[in-house]
Amino acid sequence: MKERLYNGIEIDDGTFTYDSSSVSADRAFSGKVADVIPVDVGRQLFFDDFLIEDTDCRRVFHHPEWFKDNPVLFPETEEELDNGDCPMAAPFNDGVWFDQKTRKFRMWYMPGWMHTTALAESDDGIHWVRHLFDVVPGTNLVFKKRKGYERDGALIWIDDFATNEKERYKMFQFFRLRGADGRDLEEGGLYISADGIHWDGPVVTDPVGDNSCFFYNPFRKKWCMSIRRNAPTTGRLAEEMPVGIRKRYYKEDADFLHGAAWDSNDEVLWQTTDPKDLPDPAIPDHNVALYDVNVVAYESVMIGLFGIFRGPENHICQEKGIPKTIDLEIGFSRDGFNFTRPDRTPFLAASRIPGTWNKGYLHASGGVCLVFEDKIRFYVTGFSGISPNLSGNQMGQSGRYRNAMYAGASVGIAELRRDGFASMHSDQDGYLLTKPLRFSGSFLFMNCDASKGCIKVEVLDEAGNVLPGYSKEECKPIENDSVKTAVTWDGGASLSSIKGKTVRFRFIMDSSDLYSFWISDDLAGHSNGFVAAGSPDYPGPIDE
Repeated sequence: MKERLYNGIEIDDGTFTYDSSSVSADRAFSGKVADVIPVDVGRQLFFDDFLIEDTDCRRVFHHPEWFKDNPVLFPETEEELDNGDCPMAAPFNDGVWFDQKTRKFRMWYMPGWMHTTALAESDDGIHWVRHLFDVVPGTNLVFKKRKGYERDGALIWIDDFATNEKERYKMFQFFRLRGADGRDLEEGGLYISADGIHWDGPVVTDPVGDNSCFFYNPFRKKWCMSIRRNAPTTGRLAEEMPVGIRKRYYKEDADFLHGAAWDSNDEVLWQTTDPKDLPDPAIPDHNVALYDVNVVAYESVMIGLFGIFRGPENHICQEKGIPKTIDLEIGFSRDGFNFTRPDRTPFLAASRIPGTWNKGYLHASGGVCLVFEDKIRFYVTGFSGISPNLSGNQMGQSGRYRNAMYAGASVGIAELRRDGFASMHSDQDGYLLTKPLRFSGSFLFMNCDASKGCIKVEVLDEAGNVLPGYSKEECKPIENDSVKTAVTWDGGASLSSIKGKTVRFRFIMDSSDLYSFWISDDLAGHSNGFVAAGSPDYPGPIDE
């Protein structure tokens, strides 16, 4: 059996395997690509050559800019101040979403190191309010502490496709606990909620490592576990991974709660580092590792933020009382399993500067990013390593794992142009010819910056002939900078007469950048693509 994906990629029976024959971790997809690529879903991005037949443009990768007033959430409440040991008010993955149900920005986060889970809300995504809930009266906590349990990583997902309102909010939490015999134990659990405040569960998962999480692939309607394992000692996994090397394993299921039960031998090796992942120049001997992966659907692809651990190791950080150095790198997938990270410079870098809110230990938020009309916004946790009580190798008295390496966590914002991960750039007289495409929409839109030059578009048939009415001479030049601009010809803007047919687009570019294109059903320019962790500009999870 073959499974044909929305973008024409064909995979074997919906299953994936890791290509261990290659030393590179870069793969945007596996399987056969259709001779004619359908482009009905979402804005079409240019992080790879999937859609490109020929071009003389060069690909340029872009990075977000930090918000000038960071951090936007920092420790203030008694819970968050952690008795002065490890103050924290930030997602440890958790989640930042625009909730279509409440029409509020909502941030689930860890208040105080390894305490529990809290919720803050906002009207604009910048100024946050801690409402008081009835879970723990007088606080904004949405999860009661369990005796002997200390929460570690967690992830919250708003499921706008849920048919049962009781399961609209989904959560994974990882706990550390101490057994009756004094041994340290670990437990992962799945939870569901109707309001994101009151949670039912847990459904205990198969044993997993800390910073494990999950994501939803709406293109294939699968819940996917992102499982971290450090040192398996039995079975197939032990043969694949040496002790101490952090890698990610994968398991998918169409049902969220049902997916909690699996055998570790059913997991598939999923993501790891490779020789392109270089150590921090300040710590050249550190073994770079994959610390964390958060994934979401954005427009026509899955995007991920990969936490790249560049050291020092835990025992060194504890001795010095400093946070680990973790940068976030961007990854892209066209099948939801294989990812490419074509730009190995940090997408969001830890500052490494003492006294700054984001000195180290960066974590992406569950949901990865939110979409605004012209920008993408990322909410990022950073650790300063500043503790009112602790310095160096001092350990706190208020709970286990208290050391300045885990102190001073807050939330900052970074913003990127919409679709702005990569652009195809032409200094002058450039072109980009797409592969054969097919679509059912009627209007061509572009995200481009042609403010210093010009872009024209012509439409070609299967044989490479320019279609009458769609030549570059008849195309009205695009000479502006806009994340959404319609392409028109002398005969109008409509592609209705050629929808369903096989065509190619040729973009003729002069001193310009092309970020994306898409075919819309209407002149409003809706893309029918996914808007990541939500957007105040749309009534649902899709731009429609």
